[in-house]
Amino acid sequence: MLRKIRISLASLMLIIITVLLCGINYKLSMAFAWAAKIQFLPALMAFDIVVILFLLLLTALFGRIYCSVICPLGVMQDVFGYVGGKVKKNRFSFSPEKKWLRYGVLFFFILCLIVGFFAPVTTLLAPYSAYGRIINSLIKPICDLINNALADSAAQNGSYLFSEVDIWTRSVTVPVVSVLTLLILALLALANGRTYCNTVCPVGTALSLVARNAIFKIRFDKPKCRNCSICEKNCKASAIDFKSGTIDYSRCVVCGDCIEVCHFDALRFCAGGAKASDAPAEPDASRRAFIVGAAVAAGGVAAAQTLSKVDGGMAALTEKEAPERQTPLVPAGAVSVDRFKKHCTACQLCVSSCPNNVLRPSTSPERFMQPEMSYERGWCRPECKRCGDVCPAKAISPINGGDKKDIHIGHAVWIESNCLVTSADVACDCCARHCPQGAITMVKTNDNPQKAVPMVDVSKCTGCGACENLCPARPFSAIYVEGHEQHVYS
Repeated sequence: MLRKIRISLASLMLIIITVLLCGINYKLSMAFAWAAKIQFLPALMAFDIVVILFLLLLTALFGRIYCSVICPLGVMQDVFGYVGGKVKKNRFSFSPEKKWLRYGVLFFFILCLIVGFFAPVTTLLAPYSAYGRIINSLIKPICDLINNALADSAAQNGSYLFSEVDIWTRSVTVPVVSVLTLLILALLALANGRTYCNTVCPVGTALSLVARNAIFKIRFDKPKCRNCSICEKNCKASAIDFKSGTIDYSRCVVCGDCIEVCHFDALRFCAGGAKASDAPAEPDASRRAFIVGAAVAAGGVAAAQTLSKVDGGMAALTEKEAPERQTPLVPAGAVSVDRFKKHCTACQLCVSSCPNNVLRPSTSPERFMQPEMSYERGWCRPECKRCGDVCPAKAISPINGGDKKDIHIGHAVWIESNCLVTSADVACDCCARHCPQGAITMVKTNDNPQKAVPMVDVSKCTGCGACENLCPARPFSAIYVEGHEQHVYS
């Protein structure tokens, strides 16, 4: 029963987080946003004390069920492990804890947090971020293709229930890293079960410090044990030593596989004060406690309806090239480039949720795969606040009311040599006409009184990128947005 409950809750969490990371529609993102916010590292970066205490309490009560129920990367490894079990049964064996490696990685991870060199480390080691990259790079494009096929079919029948979305490569780095991550995790899980979780993952190691002394544990009933070793051979965490009748609770993820395969009822999930043999067969009180604890983590899902993408009536201009910005652009709500860099875990959730194709992963080593803004395929509309609403780490804080139009994330810069007015002697006021803040005006020059060129009022410009996106100049816009290190509020 323990194993069935765990599998049911884990499957539900995996589906919810996968749908969330695919960015299918806004209502689903809002309904499922809680699933990202209860992930340990994003909660830690957001300083969400309630979530952190809840996860620590859950671990103190029931052990590392976070790793087998809530963490999507852990659940994904279980899927690979299940496939490996079909090929070769009873393939695991006990191995001692590699403390030097586990705590060495954790120490290095914490050190990077302290000194601020966080982005490259978290993007490679953080479990939720790794799963986010995999889904965003490999699964979301498939979902978008299905969506566009449905939209085309529905349009031919006079229905507009679905709307087409752009499918394009936001980064080459992220798919490459995602494929490598997926292959490594799949090979490790197929061959050795939870090697990543119990050797490399800093979150698993941190929770193991609490799980060692959990109240409810899987325990041996030694009088019933026949030393058949079947439990050890099915422990994906390599945490059971049947010879000594001990379990390494710092690595046990409470999956219940050992209980399932034991033919002598020699393993039970029970509290430390009672003997395993004293626990009633059915119904088991400790199992009910497990259900209550895990259900809190997986509950609260609301029904959602499909929301079509609205483009505001402006056609997207394509085939532009990004300018070289001296300062990167980060979304309103990030407060500053430095704060964003320190808090963002690069899970790609904001990238998949952005309806305007503004966010894409950075290739900068300093901000490795963290999102940044660019306006080749869209611009940041003042009414859109999705990235802040879904960000679990609060690297992008939610924006309430109409405050976004008062946040200046950058300012527009005019490049005379690219402008059609000066380079092609064509009258154009596209940037001024489409500026939602009225920050651009056309002024006549002394050199050519018949032509007017744009002039930017930096005090009004919010850096939304409408001018850059809608500028007809190719391949580089005649006007682009330069980011602000510290966002300015008016």
